[in-house]
Amino acid sequence: MVGGPSPSVKDLQRRITEMGYVFIKFTDTDGGTDLGVRVDPAASDLGGADFDRGAGRVHLEGTLTLNLVKVRCVTDIELPSLSGTGRLVALEEAAVV
Repeated sequence: MVGGPSPSVKDLQRRITEMGYVFIKFTDTDGGTDLGVRVDPAASDLGGADFDRGAGRVHLEGTLTLNLVKVRCVTDIELPSLSGTGRLVALEEAAVV
């Protein structure tokens, strides 16, 4: 699901194309978790999206650091509902402290 302070199709498009940074909300956590993700344009696909009509789907991939571990966020978002599926993939092992 698209997260952030004012989730909308236009805000998502602006964040992807101008800022290169989006908020993804994982709702299956206690209270929901908003994660800021730096978009990887080479791995993302906007070809199925019609942002003007709010139709279609986007595939986004990007990186962030979560609990001191670098992870990759992989998500598919349906524009009409701003919801979809996503997962996090660890890019390194957690440091033992």
